[in-house]
Amino acid sequence: MHHGRTIAKGSPSATQINQQPPRLLIVHIALPSWADICSNLCEALQNFFSLACSLMGPSRMSLFSLYMVQNQHECILPFVQVRGNFVRLQACISELHMLQREGCFRPQSISLQLAVEDGLQQFKQYSRHMNTSAALPYTSLEITILTSQPGKEVVKQLEEGLKDKDLLRVRRLQVVEIIKGILEDMNSASPIDESGNDEISILGTDIDLQAIDNDVISMEIFFKAWLHNSGTDQEHIHLLLPSQCFSTLSKTKDNPMCLKCDLQERLLSPSLLPGTADGSLRMDDPKGDFSTLYQMASQSSASHYKLQVIKALKSSGLCESLTYGLPFILRPTSCWQLDWDELETNQQHFHALCHSLLKREWLLLAKGEPTSLGHSQRILASTFYVIVPSRSLTLLVKAVATRELMLPSHFPLLPDDPPEDSLKIVESILDSLELEPTYNPLQVWSHLYSHLSSTFAKPRGQLYSSWESRGPRKAGQLPTNRVRATVVPLPVTPAPGRAPKMPAASKSSSEDFFLLSEPEEEYPSQP
Repeated sequence: MHHGRTIAKGSPSATQINQQPPRLLIVHIALPSWADICSNLCEALQNFFSLACSLMGPSRMSLFSLYMVQNQHECILPFVQVRGNFVRLQACISELHMLQREGCFRPQSISLQLAVEDGLQQFKQYSRHMNTSAALPYTSLEITILTSQPGKEVVKQLEEGLKDKDLLRVRRLQVVEIIKGILEDMNSASPIDESGNDEISILGTDIDLQAIDNDVISMEIFFKAWLHNSGTDQEHIHLLLPSQCFSTLSKTKDNPMCLKCDLQERLLSPSLLPGTADGSLRMDDPKGDFSTLYQMASQSSASHYKLQVIKALKSSGLCESLTYGLPFILRPTSCWQLDWDELETNQQHFHALCHSLLKREWLLLAKGEPTSLGHSQRILASTFYVIVPSRSLTLLVKAVATRELMLPSHFPLLPDDPPEDSLKIVESILDSLELEPTYNPLQVWSHLYSHLSSTFAKPRGQLYSSWESRGPRKAGQLPTNRVRATVVPLPVTPAPGRAPKMPAASKSSSEDFFLLSEPEEEYPSQP
């Protein structure tokens, strides 16, 4: 690595879902590509933030900032808390949609570099303020650059421009190339899946490169990855396998095998969103509807949450009515504190376990270890889970009922032959249905985004509900409702023959910026 540009590892608190890293999004899209990308990007951002701002429970996102780079870098949104700020985020997305889409300009290669430096400067100032007034300091920043330019060229440009810069506060720097096309296979893995995607690599050891399609679904899935618990400071789960049951996977027969795993949500809980089918389950507890498994595993502590495998089950021997709650995904850990040999061995054993369970057509029954309450004499109840193998390098985990939870249920067996008349009627109805080989959730939508957006109060003044009703902003025309930042933006290199125009220093105090509730005037115009 170059001296001074080492990207920081996550802080110990990163494993807690309520302390996700702040994010800076830089949109680096030149004309005429912007005209093809703009609407998809804005719709994807609108959909994503309607979710992110509505979710109850621990905050999935802390801070967010948005920059635009065309012929110069421009701060569309300084760092703000995501939760409770949907109106401001929506206004900034509308502003992004109005940016110039046609015409020509002389792009300056240094603009992208300046946007990174300026965003990092804003983050440092915000962090200094928060460290003196809050208990949870923001120590590192994740920067994502969306570009229409060839990704490798942008990476080389950034590596050259930032090689002597101090990036110790940057947890991750990612370049995402938006390519023309559509999702050819909507059942394929997520565009952010790190397995088997040639477009995802690490160049220069510091900058991640990725490609996504220019469509709303691909962009939406990419942004939703920000809702995952992405901490890698420690593994989340220890899966303990008794060696006498899996002697082929362990050299020792006395000690249980410990597979170190990370836990990942499969879907968002509807009960964490207002107005959904399960909205009646909302709780005042900030950790409300979270599964015990996920709540325990996401805590940063010296002792890891353990799942003790107690027996195996035939795949056909479990009734789905006995499982409850949200499903979760187990995968081999990517904890950076483990050495490479241990990570590789752990993944190989995990792979062997998935393969063996599929071959035997087995499930595993596991007992979750209760969380200690210190010196409390209370008896703690245990939760049991069923672990299901899949064709991917993952295991599905679902809570399973115990004796105490069961209600009486006596159902007669299905008779062999139904009445002939009823059989003909029903068969005719079924024949008329369209048959799909698999269920694809990406083709089924419930208008949830529109519902969530409508639940937020309208801002003071006019907020356009339809971007198409607003014409593109004329060249050189600046909006009047932009929030301003606390530090002067980095200057853009002036065009030949023009004297640089120095921006006026911002007169706002840090309190004006951090506690700002209404838009104020923006930066002075750059040359």
